[in-house]
Amino acid sequence: MIQLRNVEKFYETGAGRTYVLRRVNLDVREGEFVSVMGPSGSGKTTLLSILGMLDSAFGGEYFFTDKAVHKLSHKERAALHKRYIGFVFQSYHLIDSLTVRENLEVPLSYRDMKRAESEALVADALDRFQIVGKKDLFPNQLSGGQQQLVAVARAVIHNPKLLLADEPTGNLHSGQGREIMELFKQLNDAGTTIIQVTHSETNASYGNRIVQLSDGWVVNEEGEGAAG
Repeated sequence: MIQLRNVEKFYETGAGRTYVLRRVNLDVREGEFVSVMGPSGSGKTTLLSILGMLDSAFGGEYFFTDKAVHKLSHKERAALHKRYIGFVFQSYHLIDSLTVRENLEVPLSYRDMKRAESEALVADALDRFQIVGKKDLFPNQLSGGQQQLVAVARAVIHNPKLLLADEPTGNLHSGQGREIMELFKQLNDAGTTIIQVTHSETNASYGNRIVQLSDGWVVNEEGEGAAG
């Protein structure tokens, strides 16, 4: 599903180039649940942004479902992202001026979809994530755990092939965090490919493979499908 070949990311500074990622090679098969770990500043979030097609200023090659992402235009990348990828952020990224139901409708608005179909998907997500009673509330009326539940529901409402999560439980207490991770496990068991960035060994254990980054380099892979 994903192949990265010698992917690099750097910034030009007065002192020369500062590398964030160095010659990253990574293969992710459909249906995998991969955890990316490493200390702060190791390049984890940058890697996720490149995988999610939010960052196109990188060197090397990125193939996603056989499409050469590094050769696509901004418009083509955006279309690919909206169609196939869901993103869950640590800080939720819900739209404060929209209700829960309206937040869930946002990713569906990018699609050529009949109103009745969109409404059915929203109703299904509200039911599946047990947030029916919250549908008319605004994000600031929800707890952190509830906001993250809505964020996950929004990320998967269009049934993405790939779910990317950046420290998805970082702002939650342990009970809420466990609930989110159990949810991810269910989604993965149902066929969604997941790549998460996490500091948590517990969260990483939900996946089938761990990729360790340090100073922008992949320094270790362990678990099923690990290279070497």
